[in-house]
Amino acid sequence: MDLAEILLALFIGVIAIVSLLSNLLVLLCFVYSTDIRRQVPGIFTMNLSLCNILITILNMPSTLLGIIKNQQPFGDCVCHTVSFLETFLTANTMLSMAALSIDRWIAVVFPLSYSNKMRYKDAVIMVCYSWLHSLTFSLTSLLLSWVDYSHIYASCTLHLNEESERTKFTVFTVVFHATSFMLSLLILCFTYLKVLKVARFHCKRIDIITMQTLFLLVDIHPSVKQRCLAEQKRRKQRATKKISIFIGSFIFCFAPYVITRLTELLPHVGINRHWGIVSKCLTYSKAASDPFAYSLLRQQYKKALISIANRLLKRDLYPSSGPNSSLDTENDYSLQRVS
Repeated sequence: MDLAEILLALFIGVIAIVSLLSNLLVLLCFVYSTDIRRQVPGIFTMNLSLCNILITILNMPSTLLGIIKNQQPFGDCVCHTVSFLETFLTANTMLSMAALSIDRWIAVVFPLSYSNKMRYKDAVIMVCYSWLHSLTFSLTSLLLSWVDYSHIYASCTLHLNEESERTKFTVFTVVFHATSFMLSLLILCFTYLKVLKVARFHCKRIDIITMQTLFLLVDIHPSVKQRCLAEQKRRKQRATKKISIFIGSFIFCFAPYVITRLTELLPHVGINRHWGIVSKCLTYSKAASDPFAYSLLRQQYKKALISIANRLLKRDLYPSSGPNSSLDTENDYSLQRVS
């Protein structure tokens, strides 16, 4: 291992820890909060977090061992299974992000008819489609024996073993990335740009009302006017920043890997091993950033985490004294009521 591979191995280790902890927190919030479970986006978020956890537990250690050993980390059977899951989970995560963007687009652009356009049943159908879509490509690659260890990516992944099947493998790879990455990217761009357009329209209306109010309030202190104007500017930047994070992180994390996989299909084109591992690590980093982009920084999840933390603190500060503790508590309460 050279210095670059050591740094990449450390990077995967850090990403795996952050991804596992953050995605487990998302699932904990989903299990604990009835409000999150009741809402439609919770289904997409749960599916995304489950995929990220499986990637963290199965695929990241495989790549880490591939870098350290500089060879196939497992036997053929295990490696083929990991490769199958990588194809399935990667496509599933992309389609889950696209589903989340569709949900937000309907919620913002059609708020009055959201409950009719995006029902719980519709969300389940979308999740089932993402599973079926991902399972189709992963099973095809497994049945055609296009799953193996790739030295370029230090991973068990899609890999061509026989040159006679290059044409079929090229068609499969192009169709797979077109219906997973490109389709999800187009949906993300369309939906979030529509959301941004509506957000800016509402910001503009709020700005007009604010400026009219400030114009009428002649005696208002100049510092108050400055704060109102500053808040207007922050409101505009906030909407643009969120949309940029959703679309930009998707492109930054997945595009280098997808472009590299398509480039290696060209004849007489070699891919540098270090760059192949870097592009793979970028896809892993998405699993660590998704919980913060889609869940943990939202007010609903913050409240759930605070509620869970308070319950744990109360349990530590006031532990039950034994099997009769609940009975003693009821007796004390009854005595208080009588007194």
